[in-house]
Parts: sequence; C-alpha cells; structure tokens
Amino acid sequence: MAPRSLSIITGTLLCSFVIVPLLAVWRHADASASLGPAEWAALRFTILQAFLSALLSCFLALPVARALSRTQFPGRRLVIKLMGAPFILPVIVAILGLLAVFGQNGWLNAALRSLEMGSFSIYGLHGVLLAHVFFNLPLATRLILLGWATIPQERFRLAQHLALTPSARFRLIEWPMLRVVLPSAFAVIFVICLSSFAVALTLGGGPKSTTLELAIYQAFRFELDFAKVALLGLIQLGLSLSAAILALRMAHEDQLGIGFDRPIDCEARSVIQKFHDTLAIFLALMFLGIPLLLVLANGLSNLSSLPVAVWMAALRSVLIALGATVLCLLLALCLLSRSGEVLATLGIAVSPLLLGTGLFLIARPFLNPFDISLIVTLCVNALMSLPFAVRILRPEMIKIVSNFSRLSLSLGFSYRSWVRWVVWPRLRRPLGFAAGLTAALSVGDLGVIALFGDAERATLPFKLYQLMGSYRTEQAAGCASLLLILSFSFFWIFDFWGRRNA
Repeated sequence: MAPRSLSIITGTLLCSFVIVPLLAVWRHADASASLGPAEWAALRFTILQAFLSALLSCFLALPVARALSRTQFPGRRLVIKLMGAPFILPVIVAILGLLAVFGQNGWLNAALRSLEMGSFSIYGLHGVLLAHVFFNLPLATRLILLGWATIPQERFRLAQHLALTPSARFRLIEWPMLRVVLPSAFAVIFVICLSSFAVALTLGGGPKSTTLELAIYQAFRFELDFAKVALLGLIQLGLSLSAAILALRMAHEDQLGIGFDRPIDCEARSVIQKFHDTLAIFLALMFLGIPLLLVLANGLSNLSSLPVAVWMAALRSVLIALGATVLCLLLALCLLSRSGEVLATLGIAVSPLLLGTGLFLIARPFLNPFDISLIVTLCVNALMSLPFAVRILRPEMIKIVSNFSRLSLSLGFSYRSWVRWVVWPRLRRPLGFAAGLTAALSVGDLGVIALFGDAERATLPFKLYQLMGSYRTEQAAGCASLLLILSFSFFWIFDFWGRRNA
C-alpha cells in the first residue's frame, strides 16, 4: 500500500476539496436559508425515487440473477459482461434510447395508438424510475449473482439428494445469502439514485419531480441563492454519506461459503423453471439492449453530418476523461486503506453541482470561473469515480500484502522494487478495469458542465443535451452514437490493456 504519510496527505486534500467549496458557498449566502414547500417536496421526492428505484432494481434483478446462476448456455459469460454495459453508459445517451422506446413517438406509444389504447407519458416519477431501473438493474444483477457464486455447489447437491422442495431449498440455502447481499445492493443503488441529476432534468417533467440535485442546479443557475444551495447540499451530503457508509458496512459482511461461479443445479430444474429462467434472461436483455441498438441505428448514419462544434466537444470530453482517469487512479492508489475507502465515499456523497458552485465562488475574485470550467469538471469527475476505483483496487491490494509482504521483507526489497516486481504485475488487471470504468463514466458525465457550459466550453454530453432541447433530432442521434462509441471504446481499451499479459 501507499506510505502512510502519502495516504494522510491525500485524505486531507480530498476532505479539503469537499469542505472548502461548501464553506465558500455558505460564506456567500446573504442570509440563513430554510426549507420552503418546494425544497421539502424535492427532499421527499429524492428519497421516494431513490427508495423505489433501489427496491424495483433489486426485485427485478432477483429472477435474472437466479436464472444466470443456474443456467448454462453458449455466450453466458458474454451476457454477464453485457449486463454491466448500462452502468458505464452515458446517462444522456440512455435517456435518448429510452425515449426512442417509451417516448411520445416511441415504439410503445406507436403500438398503443395502433390498438387505440391511448398513450404512455415517460415524464414524471415513473419515467425517473424507468431510467434508474435501466441503469441499476444490471448492477443489482451482478451483485446478487456474485452472492449466488459464493454458495458451494455441494449444498445444492445435498439438497437434491435429500429431495428438498424448491421452497425448502430457497429457505435453507439461498435466503441466508440473499439476506446478506440484498441490503448491500439496495443501499448502493439508493446512494447512486440520491444524486440523480440528468435523469430528473430530462425526464422529471415538472416541479413535482424535482430532486435535491436538480434543486441545487435551479437555485444557482436561475436564482443565485447561495444559502439555499449550501443548505440543500448539506442535506444531500448527510443523506448520501449515511447511506454510503451503511452500504460500505454491509459490503463487508461475511458470506456463507466459497463458490466457483459455475451454473448450479442445471439438470434438476423442471421444464417450467427452465422456461421462467430463459424468459427472465430474454426480457432483461431486451429491456437493456433495445434502447442501445436504437441509439446506434438512428445515429450511425448521421455521424458524417455532425457539425465541427460537436467534434470539438468530443475532443474536450476525451481530454477531460483521460485527465480524470489519471487523477482518479493516483488518488485511489493513495487511499487503499480502510480509512481511505471511507473517505473515498465522499465522491458519491457530495453533490457535484455544489462542488462546482463553491469552486466558482472561490475562483471568481482572481479569474473568470468560466475559463477553468473544464478543469473543474475534470477534478469533479475524478472525485465521482473515486469510490468505485478504490473498491475495485483495495481487495486485490489486501491480497497482495497478505500473500507477499513478508516474503518481500525477507528478500530485502526496497519500496520501489516491491511496487515494480510484486504489486504492479498483480494490480494491473484491476487497474485497467478501474481506468476503463472511470474514463467511461467521465466522458459521459453531464454534471458540473451544466452550470458553466457554453458554446466554447461544451463537452459532448452537454452538446447532446443542447441538441435534444432544440429538437435537432438527427444531429442529436448522431451525437449520441458518437458518445456511446467513445464510452465503450474507453472502457474496452483500458480493460484490455489491464488484462493483456497480466
């Protein structure tokens, strides 16, 4: 692990990066703020949509994860990998895909109108829930599937030998695992949905569907009410940090055994069970795959007609993603201790819009804050990905220290030799995965840039949002396809680099 002094310095800088902007916003407040009816409504809606999103994601992920855990078919591993695609998908691109299916002119409404059954509006609470389930169903599936992989196959064989009924097998073998895994998955998704911004901005449909993050954006962008920004940011920080720490504690619960991630009990299922499993996997793939395919189908033909401004925005997004990746990994490598992992949760606990507002106020006396908007976006993107990077790297680093630290000491390795010959070869695979995840999330982020973006400083997600708002559908489709290609390319390139000859 990193030297203790370096970890302390990094942790101090991280806390300062969060606390100082918050104090700056609070100091610029003209008067003390209080929650009015609109803010209380935003707080209630934020908690409600996060709770329902996490509940629906976990509930719908159960049959999919169970089907994948006990079904063997060609391409199973590829399907499991594809299940993670929506998590790294740019939010604004996914929303465009969902609109193509569930929007006013989408497939669903076209079918309903042809049957004279009215129409479905994607805007409002149900639209927000639909988008959050789209993003988080794969995450919940992967987390629950990992839980099923920890159950030794011998337990299922013993249950089959004892002729246990399906309900008894579920109660005695599967439920104890789910009792550990489900709360953790629920808490993680709840935290992610608390800071929802782009989804509420595009699919909220009005004041009744305003989240705290969107209320912070409105208070700064339209009202310039710093007191309200600070108060809402503190409330969101408290909510997210409490839920993040709870999720972190749950994630360290012990499992019930050691499994090998192989399909279980394949031959013991009835025809009805096999049909249900196949249907669950098929419906999940259709729900996740059709919007992505529609984005590509509608946009690839329009790539050549995109204006120069879109390509310049793409270049800015690429540079920001690369910078955020380097910064995030440097911070993560310095925070691989238990306390460092707790500090890293600030990345998903604090509002990125609040950080952007605070940094704007700090920079304003010395220079034009809009001139450093891209640098601020880079730093905030690195912070937002930091919890995931630390969570990916820390378990592998613990294993390296446990297995090789005493041997390295006995051989007289210096710290440089320890890193070069022991840590680097074994940490490269998770480093590649963490880098790919960070770059993909950063290139598609529509957060701080929404506060300061303009024609000269627009990133690709912000440009896409502008094109959607001006109803330039063909250019928006092409822009979405470009963003989708960049996001998945970043992830694949870094992940392949980490896996290659590792």
